[in-house]
Amino acid sequence: MAYSGRSSRRLVKARVRQRNGQGTPHPVRDWYASVNWSRVRFGLAGGLFLLLWAALWARAAYIQLFDNEFLAERARRQHTSVELVTGQRGMILDRDGQILARSIECRSVYVNPREVADKRHTADSLAGLLGLPTEKIDSLIQTERAFVWVARKIDDATATAIRRANLPGVGLVKEYERIYPFKQVAGQLLGFTDVDSVGLEGLERAFDHELSGLSARRVVRRDAAGRRFYVNGEAVSSGQDVRLTLDVQIQFLVEEALAEVVRQHEARWAGALVVDVESGGILAWAQYPFFNPNTYRLYAPTQYRNRLALDALEPGSTLKPLLIAAALQEGAVTRDTVFDCENGEWRTSRSVIRDDDRKLGSLSVRNILSLSSNIGCAKIGLKLGAPKYHQYLTRLGFGRRTGLHVSESKGIVHRLRDWSETDTMSISFGQGMAATVLQMTQAYLTLGNHGVYKPLQLVLSEGTDVQGGGQRIFSEGVSREVLDMMREVVEAGTGTRARLEGVSVAGKTGTAQKSDKSGTYGDQRTASFVGFVPADKPRYLVAIMIDEPQRTRYGGVIAAPVFKNVVSRTLAYHGTLPETAVAVAGKAEKKETGKSPSKAGKGKGKPGPVPGADVLAPELDAGLGGERRYSVTHNAAMPPGDRAGAAVPDVVGKSVRRAVEMFVLRGIVPVVRGEGSTVIRQSPEPGANWPQQKTDQECILWISEK
Repeated sequence: MAYSGRSSRRLVKARVRQRNGQGTPHPVRDWYASVNWSRVRFGLAGGLFLLLWAALWARAAYIQLFDNEFLAERARRQHTSVELVTGQRGMILDRDGQILARSIECRSVYVNPREVADKRHTADSLAGLLGLPTEKIDSLIQTERAFVWVARKIDDATATAIRRANLPGVGLVKEYERIYPFKQVAGQLLGFTDVDSVGLEGLERAFDHELSGLSARRVVRRDAAGRRFYVNGEAVSSGQDVRLTLDVQIQFLVEEALAEVVRQHEARWAGALVVDVESGGILAWAQYPFFNPNTYRLYAPTQYRNRLALDALEPGSTLKPLLIAAALQEGAVTRDTVFDCENGEWRTSRSVIRDDDRKLGSLSVRNILSLSSNIGCAKIGLKLGAPKYHQYLTRLGFGRRTGLHVSESKGIVHRLRDWSETDTMSISFGQGMAATVLQMTQAYLTLGNHGVYKPLQLVLSEGTDVQGGGQRIFSEGVSREVLDMMREVVEAGTGTRARLEGVSVAGKTGTAQKSDKSGTYGDQRTASFVGFVPADKPRYLVAIMIDEPQRTRYGGVIAAPVFKNVVSRTLAYHGTLPETAVAVAGKAEKKETGKSPSKAGKGKGKPGPVPGADVLAPELDAGLGGERRYSVTHNAAMPPGDRAGAAVPDVVGKSVRRAVEMFVLRGIVPVVRGEGSTVIRQSPEPGANWPQQKTDQECILWISEK
């Protein structure tokens, strides 16, 4: 017999009541018994699910509509980071492509303290590999930061050892270290960079933007443990190269000459500039004592100070040619105008002017310059007048920066309204104003450029139409006339020690007093010389300053010989030094030092031969300025007596190696000039007799590429 579901429940309830002795119905019990609890539980579960679902949708809507930007940025910061990386720093080159400064790839060590498992072991291991105190590394590892530098720019061997140690939390990153292959060469000019390859001094600072290149963004992903891995990022652009007008060979020989004069005369420092007159390019920018930017931390700021551009000193008598040029240009005087030099002492109402105890009488303008009379120049300045003189000094560049990419001083030229009659007289012979060697060189370049202002150049890529370039200041005739007077200074005046046989030289000596801390003139002097070679058509301009020499204080005695040394070796380096000058210079040097002269030949690369090198081995050394000499051992040479009566062979057209061998077999060490592999000219000529041992004649081979 079948029962429906409801009838079955009623029957069950009736039996329960009967069994419990409850014959009458109970509302609560009856309701509880009548409820379908399965359906109730299902309904509650469904309702709770719908409530949670609605809450999640509401939260999602809030996040998407109101909180999306904040949370997206937070997620990006947690899972990614952006690193700014810079490409390799550009090189600094000389005019021939010689590398003066470059960057090389190296490695630096960092640690992520959060990933270090055994901090004590890690500290001990790194200390042993890096040679650092364990306590220092341990203090770095104990920090809570995620990135800590341990050592910057280590050598390759140390980097390899750290990589092999495989220490958790320790990593290596690629960086670039700045090096200067020629060490101290032009050190003060080049400057240096810090550990982050940011230029701090010199050209490194001036061209930091160009050399550093462009920074690029690199995206770094991080996992939940904070470990980094790299994905595609923007390409890194290296910095631009900067090519200077410097010639490293000439720089070498100028620095050697300065070092010699400073040591000999116990001077405080010395500096020199060599300029190519035609282009205005600076070929050498030299100072002594030297500064090696590879180890800049070992030097005091005074040692890497670029004094040629920053130290403004009274120019002394080297200013006199510019005064006379201005007076000639204005028609105030002629070269034959005579002034009374007051027998060496001129007392005015406010001052006394002397000519260094020299009793000079009436002198023409040309003799005033050649004998460097202060009294004569003071009278020329008064006749020219302060307004005109001030105008010419300003137009020549005094009292302002030259515009080169170096930190430089403006010098001191007082305002015209502050000039007194005494100021006009003192400034006429180089006192009462201050100028840097760079400013003096810029002013003299105008004379050498036929009276037209030509800006100095330090970078080959730069144009010349800056700072008044092309402006005529002196007529061509006035410039030529002043150069003739400066030529007389060298031939018969105060600069005779700058004479070079076979070459016309125009120059002016200078000896200026220096003021002490009290503001008055003391016992110290500066000695200087500025000159052109050749005088009739200037090709090179050389300015030399020697500060506080102790043994001799006059520029004509100590600065003029440096000029002669520099220009003779510069001309020889370019193959334009006359043979008469070679012979005379060789005899003079041999007489003074007892050694054979060291002349410069036209050789690129590092300069100079080293005497006593192996057979046919060209050696280079900073001491001999660019000449390539093939030296031989004593037993390889033919005795000099065996050469008597023998003829010089014809080696023109032969390879340089074969030609040198032929000379060496006869005991002759030839000087090789030029670049290439084939001999194009020789001295002595083919068929001539071999030079004897007692003569100063040398055998020279000029080479080139055919």
